[in-house]
Amino acid sequence: MPIEQLLLLALIQGLTEFLPISSSAHLILLPQLTNFEDQGVVMDVAVHVGSLGAVTSYFRKDIGSLLTAVPDFFRRKMSDNVRLLDFLVIGSIPAVIAGAVVGLTGWNDLMRSIDVIAIASIVFGLVLYAADHWPPRERAVKDLSMKDVILIGLAQALALIPGTSRSGITMTAARALHMTRSEAARFSMLLSIPIIIASGTFEALDLGGTASNTPWSAAAIAAALSFAAAYASIALFMALVEKIGFMPFVIYRVALGVILLTIF
Repeated sequence: MPIEQLLLLALIQGLTEFLPISSSAHLILLPQLTNFEDQGVVMDVAVHVGSLGAVTSYFRKDIGSLLTAVPDFFRRKMSDNVRLLDFLVIGSIPAVIAGAVVGLTGWNDLMRSIDVIAIASIVFGLVLYAADHWPPRERAVKDLSMKDVILIGLAQALALIPGTSRSGITMTAARALHMTRSEAARFSMLLSIPIIIASGTFEALDLGGTASNTPWSAAAIAAALSFAAAYASIALFMALVEKIGFMPFVIYRVALGVILLTIF
C-alpha cells in the first residue's frame, strides 16, 4: 500500500469517526475519488482499533467507573454506573442486529453508491440541523429513560446507510430528546465503543487465511495514526461543541452531498 494512501486512510478514519459527518462515507469515497485500490479488511480493522483506543482513552474515567460496576451489573445492584451500562447494552442491540443482517445478506454492497452517500449526507445533515435548533435542552445522560435509549439505539441502526454518520444520527436523536450538546456527544461516543468492537470483530472474522499475508507493520502505523487523529478530533469536538454547535458539520454535509450529486 502506498504511504500516501496509508496516511489518508488513517487520518480520514480518525478525524471522521466521531464527528457527525460519516467516516464510512469518506472511506468509501477515498478509492473512488483517487487511483488507490480498496484498502482491504486488514486496514479497516487496524484503523478501527486506533479509533477504539482513542475513545476509550479519552473517556478513561467513565470506562474505569463502568468496569468497576460490572459485578453490580450482573447482580442487578442499581447505581448510576450500572444504569449507564444498561443504556450502552440496550442502545447497542438494534445496530448490532441490523449490522449482522446487512453483513450476512450482502446488502451493504448495494448501499455503497455515491448517490446514496450524497442523499444521506444531505438529508440527515438537515435533520441534525432541525434537532439542534429545537427549544433549549438541559437533559443529561442520567435523565434518559429506557425508552429514550431504545430510540437512540434504533436511530444508530440507520448509520448502516453510508453517509448517515453513526455519531451524527445518535447526536441528532439525543438532541431531539432534549439533551445538551455536550451530553449528546458524550453518550454518542460511549455508545460507539460496543459498536466499534462488534464491527471490528465481524471484519476480523473475514480475514480467514489472508492473515498470513498481512502487512503488520503498515497496519500498526495505520492504527497509531488513527488513534492520534481520533483523540485530537474527540478532544477538540468536546471542547467546542457547546460553543459552535453542529452548524459547521451541517454545512459540510450538505455541501459534500451537493458536490457529489453534481459531479457524479
